[in-house]
Amino acid sequence: MRLEAFTLGGTHVRLVPLTRALAPALLVAANRDRSTFGFTAVPDDLTSMEAYIDGLLADAQRDAAVPFAQVRVADGAPVGCTRFMNILWWPDRSTPIEVEIGGTWLATDAQRSPINTEAKLLLLRHAFEQWHVARVAICTDARNERSRAAIERLGGRLEGILRNHRPSAGHSTSPGTPRDTAAYSIIDTEWPAVRDRLEARLHG
Repeated sequence: MRLEAFTLGGTHVRLVPLTRALAPALLVAANRDRSTFGFTAVPDDLTSMEAYIDGLLADAQRDAAVPFAQVRVADGAPVGCTRFMNILWWPDRSTPIEVEIGGTWLATDAQRSPINTEAKLLLLRHAFEQWHVARVAICTDARNERSRAAIERLGGRLEGILRNHRPSAGHSTSPGTPRDTAAYSIIDTEWPAVRDRLEARLHG
């Protein structure tokens, strides 16, 4: 099973395959203002950014992730990253049954724009309409109220709190210590209503 890199294009954002060549531009985006990265692992120097990208590309080679850079359409500037991850497969098909959307971060000047909404719409549309997944997971640190509110605005339903689930990250935590995870999901029967709501937000 092989998930090739691909691009997803919208009006406000393009999701392009992550490459090492994007490291310097992503570093600029990451260092404009780091105050919102309290629960998110975002590299702060070139060596760390290149290592971060190399790790994601290694995951992609194992079909464990599909990583993207988020590029603002207005000026062509890379403004963050996101990815499909924790990919589970149908037993008798060459497409996933479930994916998680995660590893998302945006430069501060892109956070108060339609970029995040459109990026999620593009990812969800591909997952449900191209891969025909049954479920998309979206998870966050249970303490991250801002992220949880954003997931709920997207239409994610809280499934529960997973205790000591993943290593914590970000400057508001002790990196590497276990965190509780707020686990959300959107399933295929909910997708049409979620899609309509996201499109209305973008075009309203």
